[in-house]
Amino acid sequence: MNDLRGKRIAVLGGSTGIGLATAMLAAAADAHVLIAGRSAGKLADARARHPAIAESDALDLTDAAAVERFFASHGDWDHVVVCGSQTRTGPVRDTGGAGGLPLDDAYDAMRSKFWSAYHAARACRIRRGGSLTLVSGVFSVRPDRNAVLQGAINAALEGLMRGLALEMAPIRVNAISPSVTDTPLWNKLDDAQRRRKFESYAAHVPLRHVAQPDAVARAILAVAGNPAITGSTLLVDCGDAIA
Repeated sequence: MNDLRGKRIAVLGGSTGIGLATAMLAAAADAHVLIAGRSAGKLADARARHPAIAESDALDLTDAAAVERFFASHGDWDHVVVCGSQTRTGPVRDTGGAGGLPLDDAYDAMRSKFWSAYHAARACRIRRGGSLTLVSGVFSVRPDRNAVLQGAINAALEGLMRGLALEMAPIRVNAISPSVTDTPLWNKLDDAQRRRKFESYAAHVPLRHVAQPDAVARAILAVAGNPAITGSTLLVDCGDAIA
């Protein structure tokens, strides 16, 4: 990871999980870090627990006008990271009477992950030599029959990233693609369900474990700080894509 001292880094979706791990790691490297997210309460809690994080700002990334105001008010950044989204999964089609993913949920998933990243890319102000990093996911290359939309969204994000790497050059644009990661996302399951999920995943992937948020955060900051990487997707998935 390159020297981040004094760099201005905005982590959008930075109040929990991978985003918060990224913010903590950057702050520990003496960067000036701002975290943004939809929940003011989660942001305040994150900063109370991690005072090295310099700033926070409530921001709904699905609101294009709010994203424009955010970047206009905060000036230029060295690195911008976009992570965190809320998407429901389910089959596209109504098969066997089980019902497909409701269209409203499908549209919300696209707004939450793809259009949020698009809004940030459209409005962000990044200094020459800086970077924009998006977080996609392994389903872009290893589709899942029960999460078809998530695979499509992740693939769209990676396509957006590659085009932006040309449009925004010499600013660098990359994507990090994790798989199952031990974040609060899985707190919707009870302890036994979460343990079974993680054990099943670990048995399936070559590295035989579930990634921690810090592992993904290190990858984010590694590509953000590397002056020779742009237009690339880095898998941080314990080998899930090749399993």
